[in-house]
Amino acid sequence: MAQHQDAEVVIVGGGPVGMGLAIELGQRGVPTIVVERYVQPQPIPKGQNLTQRTMEHFHFWGAEAQLRAARTIPKEYGIGGLTAHGTLLGPHSYDWLQRDLVKPYYFTGNERLPQYATEAVLRERVAQLPSVQTLYGWEAKGVAQDADGVSITIAERGGSGGERVLRSAYAVGSDGARSVVREQAGITQTRTDHDRMMVLLVFRSRGLHQLLERYPGKSYYNVLQPELKGYWKFFGRVDLGSTWFFHAPVPPGTTKDNFDFTAYLQDAVGAPFDVEFEHIGFWDLRFMLADRYRQGRVFVAGDAAHSHPPYGGYGVNSGLEDARNLGWKLAATLQGWGGEHLLDSYDAERRPVFASTISDFIAKSIDTDREFLDAHDPARDLPAFEAAWNARAQGAVGEVHAFEPNYEGSAVVWDSQGRASSAKGSHRFDARPGHHLAPALLPSGRNVYEELGTGYTLLAFGASAPEVQAFRDAAAAQSIPLAVVQAQGAGEHERYNARLVLVRPDQFVAWAGSGAELGAGQAREVLAVAAGVQAEVATA
Repeated sequence: MAQHQDAEVVIVGGGPVGMGLAIELGQRGVPTIVVERYVQPQPIPKGQNLTQRTMEHFHFWGAEAQLRAARTIPKEYGIGGLTAHGTLLGPHSYDWLQRDLVKPYYFTGNERLPQYATEAVLRERVAQLPSVQTLYGWEAKGVAQDADGVSITIAERGGSGGERVLRSAYAVGSDGARSVVREQAGITQTRTDHDRMMVLLVFRSRGLHQLLERYPGKSYYNVLQPELKGYWKFFGRVDLGSTWFFHAPVPPGTTKDNFDFTAYLQDAVGAPFDVEFEHIGFWDLRFMLADRYRQGRVFVAGDAAHSHPPYGGYGVNSGLEDARNLGWKLAATLQGWGGEHLLDSYDAERRPVFASTISDFIAKSIDTDREFLDAHDPARDLPAFEAAWNARAQGAVGEVHAFEPNYEGSAVVWDSQGRASSAKGSHRFDARPGHHLAPALLPSGRNVYEELGTGYTLLAFGASAPEVQAFRDAAAAQSIPLAVVQAQGAGEHERYNARLVLVRPDQFVAWAGSGAELGAGQAREVLAVAAGVQAEVATA
């Protein structure tokens, strides 16, 4: 007899990634259990910068308004960043990581708030979903799988309530960089140790706010100092006016008691100011990437799959994209319309993107900063330094435009042969297979994003009735959920440069067609590839 199943999916780890995944599954009616060791979110202000793409997730999760209402910095205040040389109050600085530059390519604007505030919003949304059960104050002790499912042994954290075994079809570890699920599943990892001990300070200071009023609209500040060899001193606002966090390298062996953290802060700013510490903690700077994101029926996501220094706000946003990518694929498989290649595409899409995030953005920035500081010194040659510094400022703009995660090499994306998935791309309005769909106003006055379905969506702009019907028939035959959005005439939708666009449940383009009339056979093939039923096709 088949074993009793407590849920179809058990998620170990109820931080932002685990809760986002629970919402993605819960909204699709998938019975899910979340096991989270902390009864309340931990009050450490990390993971604060939420991108436009991440806010699209919150929009579709029905929590965007609640998240924006929870922000700790007033809406009218900017959430941009600044990079300075030497000290924050020195003569050389420029705007950094201005993600508002790519806002036209996304449906929602970005946001900034502490991770614990984000977690509180996600927990509240999860509580509204009847198919999701939460076990707060419990942690995983063991994970075992067989051909039919996964058994997760859990225990009450710090309690004497004994152990329980949960049984599910699939399990997901979103339980952090020291993931029990990853280790128990036998998923190895590749780590790159940069041999740096880092400090995280949380402190209160009205004086620092007053000193930095010269930079209106800035919420985080990056200081480059030659002696740090490309590593940063990094300040961020937790609220407007009083509470801050700070990351920076410290000497090996540093403790709370043997180092002058106040002087270290003041050195980075370039002036004395009041400091009242709320938290002093340490962490090791390293990059980690799991060697695979799936082992049979067990998956890893978020920090359990990848971790890196908190540079540039890539971490929590990458993890939430993991949740969005994996969630609809698990639901599709459990509901019977996802093919055998669909779950494999989670690893094939998300791992290369994070590997590229490390090499093309985060590690590259450390190396580039080190080379710049070695080569340029304002005290040695001010004109040469300023010329190079101004060039860096232009490069910072280019970095924002170039960070465009895409799945061009995915087997469930049309015309993927010979291509590669990457975090490096370009923001464009035309619909490209494997790329995020840009928003567009329809002649009706509504945005395309307001019309997208929860399954696949066919955008039919000038397509013939037989073509649309071919997709409807093919979707019905394969039990694939398909919504159709049609529009005629002039409008922003024309910039997709396609008569037909197949959009995935995560708003990535699976296929775009602008050529000759499409027949029933090709419609079936396009959907079969997108749903993971068919792995390879000839180039369209």
